[in-house]
Amino acid sequence: MAETNVKIEESWKKALQSEFDQPYFSALIQYLKAEKAKGKVIYPPGSLIFNAFDTSPLSSLKVVILGQDPYIKPNQAMGLSFSVPKGVRTPPSLINIYKELNTDLGLPIANHGDLTAWANQGVFLLNAALTVEAGKSGSHLKKGWGQFTDAVIRLISEERENIVFMLWGNFAKAKAELIDPEKHLILTAAHPSPLARGAYFGSKHFSQANDYLEKHGLGAIDWSL
Repeated sequence: MAETNVKIEESWKKALQSEFDQPYFSALIQYLKAEKAKGKVIYPPGSLIFNAFDTSPLSSLKVVILGQDPYIKPNQAMGLSFSVPKGVRTPPSLINIYKELNTDLGLPIANHGDLTAWANQGVFLLNAALTVEAGKSGSHLKKGWGQFTDAVIRLISEERENIVFMLWGNFAKAKAELIDPEKHLILTAAHPSPLARGAYFGSKHFSQANDYLEKHGLGAIDWSL
């Protein structure tokens, strides 16, 4: 089968080429093109679909934070899980993440929702689906993205060591089976969404992550924004 041409950071492209070459991925690309041709609005913009990969090369990864879908409202999705561009109102789940950072590490609550500074340090902000139809959560997850991102998580587990995986909520927790617990630190908690009624608070994942990274000589993440 001819190679599927995907514009993505080179180390990821090389590592994931076998996935890009699979029929399911070609079908996914064709599905997205067909949906756009019908006039469907898809988030994030095409140039940002692989933003998490482009900003955090495989060799630089230290932490993986897994989300489910891109944001479904205009101007929010930017290809990094939980992140929104500067100038866009910070979503409720991210506000709760900031509150946890404040109690865990004493950091002030950021006045914006852009997490690119984390991604630049090797925090891989991965959504299980890399695209979504406007207003319709979960609309693209079973179109091939779920299979693809499961392969990405397995690849990270196999190719890297001492990565911190933060799995928030039942959907993310289910991905623990893809990760080797002998090689990596798996941290689980309730989802930071207000729907979890505060169960996320007190998880202290950020301090645990930095302790683990420093213990393995990898350097802590500067979580301030």
